[in-house]
Amino acid sequence: MCNDDEHAGHALGRRGLIVTGAAAALTLGTVSFANAAPRGGEGATKVVRGTLPPGAPDFVYLPVEIPAGVRQIHVSYSYEKPPQPAGTAGNALDIGIFDERGTALGGKGFRGWSGGARTEFFIRADEATPGYIPGPVRPGLWHIALGPYTVAPQGLPYEVRVTLTYGEQAEPRTAVYPPERAKGRGRAWYRGDCHLHSWYSDGRRTPAEIAALARAAGLDFINSSEHNTHSAHPHWAEVAGDDLLILLGEEVTTRNGHVVALGTDPGTFVDWRYRARDNRFGHYARAIRRAGGLVVPAHPHATCIGCNWKFGFGEADAVEVWNGPYTPDDEVSLADWDSALAVAARTGKRWTPAMGNSDAHRHPDPIGTPQTVVLADDLTREAILDGIRAGRSYVAENKDVTVAFSAAGGRGQHAGIGERLRVADDDPVTVRAEVSGVPGCTVRIVTDQGVLHTAAVPASGAGTVEWRTTAQYATYVRAEVRHAPVVPGLPGPLAAFTNPVFLGG
Repeated sequence: MCNDDEHAGHALGRRGLIVTGAAAALTLGTVSFANAAPRGGEGATKVVRGTLPPGAPDFVYLPVEIPAGVRQIHVSYSYEKPPQPAGTAGNALDIGIFDERGTALGGKGFRGWSGGARTEFFIRADEATPGYIPGPVRPGLWHIALGPYTVAPQGLPYEVRVTLTYGEQAEPRTAVYPPERAKGRGRAWYRGDCHLHSWYSDGRRTPAEIAALARAAGLDFINSSEHNTHSAHPHWAEVAGDDLLILLGEEVTTRNGHVVALGTDPGTFVDWRYRARDNRFGHYARAIRRAGGLVVPAHPHATCIGCNWKFGFGEADAVEVWNGPYTPDDEVSLADWDSALAVAARTGKRWTPAMGNSDAHRHPDPIGTPQTVVLADDLTREAILDGIRAGRSYVAENKDVTVAFSAAGGRGQHAGIGERLRVADDDPVTVRAEVSGVPGCTVRIVTDQGVLHTAAVPASGAGTVEWRTTAQYATYVRAEVRHAPVVPGLPGPLAAFTNPVFLGG
C-alpha cells in the first residue's frame, strides 16, 4: 500500500526559493516524509509539480528529507514537450540525485545522473539503475537535481514522483574493477577507442556487447566514458581480458563543451556543473590528472547545443579531433588543431596531441571508427596514457588502415610520430610515409605552410611516399590519408592522419 501526497505548483509557485552554488542553480522547497514507515504499508510517495520558465538556471535542486528506515529510493519524472516552430528549442530536462552529503561542487554527495536518457531510477544498498551509484540509503536531506537543458518559450511544466520503500537495507556489494594490464606485445602499436557509451548513460549497449564489438574491431584497449557518471566502472571487470585493456573515465558534459576524462583511477567522479564563465574548469582538469587520467576535450567544434568547446586548450593533454564518422565539424577541428601546432612550433610551447574516437552509443554506430593507434611500451594503463600524452599516435578509420611515418636527417638522425628531428635549418630531411588498407586514397604531406606534397595510393591500397625538405622550410611535418573528394574542390574525408614530427633544434 502506498501513501500518495501531491504538491501541485510546488516549484516556482512558492516563495522563499534561493539561488545557490557557483554555477547558476535554484533550490526549491523541501519535500518531507514521515519519520517512520507508514502502518500497514511498505512505502510512501510524494508528487511535486511545477513549471520552469525560459532562462531557468542550469540546475534546479529539489530537497527531499529522507527518514530513517528507508530501504530504497525510487524517482520518476515527466515533463511536457509541446511542438515548437522551426528554429525554436523545445523542452529537454535532465535528472540526477545527490545524497545527504550535499550538492557542493566536487563533493562526495553525488549518487547518479541519467541526463535525459531515463524517466525513472532507483537506488538501494546493493543495486541501482544504470547511471546511479548503489550504496546505503542514509537519513538526511537528499537533493534531486533537475537540469533544464533547453526550455520552450511557454515554459517547462514537470512532475517529479518520489517513492520511498521502507525496510532493512540489503548488504552492499564490493566493487571489482578491471585490471590495469593486459597481455601486450612489448613496445608496439596498440589500437584503442576512448570515447564510448553504454546503457550506464545514454547508450543502448551493455558492457559485454561493447567489449565484443571492440574485439571485432581489432582494438587492444577502450575507455569507459559515460556522461557525468562513473557508475559503469565496476561493471567492466567481467568483460576485460588479456586481449582487451579497459580504462576507466567519464565524459564530463558541461553546458560549454564536453571533455573525456581518460584513464582515471577507479571510482573517480568529475563534476560538470559549471560553465566557462565560472572559472572552474582548471580545477577539475587538475583533479583528472591527480586521478591519473588525461584531459581530452571532445568534438570541440560539434554543433549540438552545449557541445562546442569554450574552455580553451591550456589544460588539455590531448584533443579529440576526429569524432565518429568524419563530418565537416571534424574538418574544422583538424584545421584548428593544425593552427595550434604552428603556434607551438614558433613559440616553443607544449603542443597538444590529437586523437580520434567513435563516440558510439547504439546500433548501428560502429565501435573503432575511428581509432587511435598508440606506440606504447606495453598494454598497460600507464604505458597507453604515456603514449597518448606524448603524441606517439595516429588516427585510423578502422583496423585495416596502417600508417608508418618518420623523418630522417643526412647524418643518421631519425624521428618518428610525436618526436623531434634535431637538425640544422639547412640540413636535408627525408620524410617517409608508408600506408596500407587505403585503396583509392591520397597521401598528403602537411606542414606549417600547408599541404606541400600529395601522392595517390596504388590500387592495392598500400604504398610508400617520400618527400624532401629542410627544417628551414617546414617547422613540422605530418601525414594525412584522404578518400576521394565528395564535394568537388574540397578535400575528401580522412582515412587516417598522424601527429606531427617537428623539425629543427
